[in-house]
Amino acid sequence: MSAIIKDIIIGGQRLILGDCQQVMQELGSFDTLVSDPPYEIQTSGGGLHSTFPYLQEVGKAKIHKGFDYNIINSDLYGSAIVFCHNDQLAKLLPNLASKYKRYALCAWQKSNPMPVANKHYQPELELYIHAWNKGYHPQGVLSDKKRIFTTTVGKSNYDHPTVKPLGLMQKVVTNATGTILDPFMGTGTTLVACEKLNRRCVGIEISEKYYNIACERVNEAANQLEMF
Repeated sequence: MSAIIKDIIIGGQRLILGDCQQVMQELGSFDTLVSDPPYEIQTSGGGLHSTFPYLQEVGKAKIHKGFDYNIINSDLYGSAIVFCHNDQLAKLLPNLASKYKRYALCAWQKSNPMPVANKHYQPELELYIHAWNKGYHPQGVLSDKKRIFTTTVGKSNYDHPTVKPLGLMQKVVTNATGTILDPFMGTGTTLVACEKLNRRCVGIEISEKYYNIACERVNEAANQLEMF
């Protein structure tokens, strides 16, 4: 029995509703896995956790308990671009380094980060790792290959606490090789970026609420392209 609950093609993008750990077994290989998976962060307790609604929203959305690193399979994906929380780096980086020949640590630099440090450093950087094997190296011209991308944190219009800026994901897609799989699609920013850049992506999302929002966003992007 297929793990795919819904399967829609909009423009050049394929959107699948289902559990990515099961759906990915039905899809085969892709050139690049692009993933903004659930982070491992504490969202309950006093102090900081009761002060910032963002952490409460992350907990409510149940995207704070991390993910299974085994879904990153270098036999199926020639490269992987994976966002992570600072506290995941010590586990995720060795995992990717053991699977891929090369890697680079990159970051989204927030020009307006949360005004908090909580006995730590201010969270103005959101990290991601780009790992690749031979033939799947970072794409784009020299100006596309900067490791730091700086932009503001804007309020999301899509009722999701961790939506990445479209400009950031367009940079990520530009650096990605060939066909793309996004197993944690969320509200579809990666697919919108792919649609705008004439790239092909398959996205998987387990939440029907976010899946429907992703479908609306990709459809809007596809319709805008048809106007020109």
